[in-house]
Amino acid sequence: MDPVELFSRLAHILGAIALFGGSIFIRQVLMPAVSELPEEIHLSFRERLMKKWRMIMGICILVLILSGFYNYLAVTGPAHSDAGDKKYHMFMGIKMLLAFAVFFFASGLAGRSKAMEWMRKNYKTWSLVSILLATAVVGIASFLKLRGIPTPL
Repeated sequence: MDPVELFSRLAHILGAIALFGGSIFIRQVLMPAVSELPEEIHLSFRERLMKKWRMIMGICILVLILSGFYNYLAVTGPAHSDAGDKKYHMFMGIKMLLAFAVFFFASGLAGRSKAMEWMRKNYKTWSLVSILLATAVVGIASFLKLRGIPTPL
């Protein structure tokens, strides 16, 4: 395996782990724990947490976009195109659309934009939507990896 391909795949997997795992941790562990704090302390903590999370999340999204497009355009896509594997491209397109939906929800939930306040007010619901979409992305990626490249007839 080419070292650039290995680095790109590693970066992609680590970015996904950090974004997905961080989202689950914040929703399932951190937010319930701090919800018991007095309102003023809770809001202060949440703002400090989200400030740091926005930075990490932004880096993860950037890494996922760059490594994902590299992996698709330079590594896996050409091999599947050479094999005439149209289903791979269909599933990869669905995976990419779902990933961008995850990026949208993650950014909206951690952001400060007034336009996304509706999302932050229902944090539990929209973070669950984001986590379920991310689960679908990982599921599709796993399916495609295990499916492999079909041999042309």
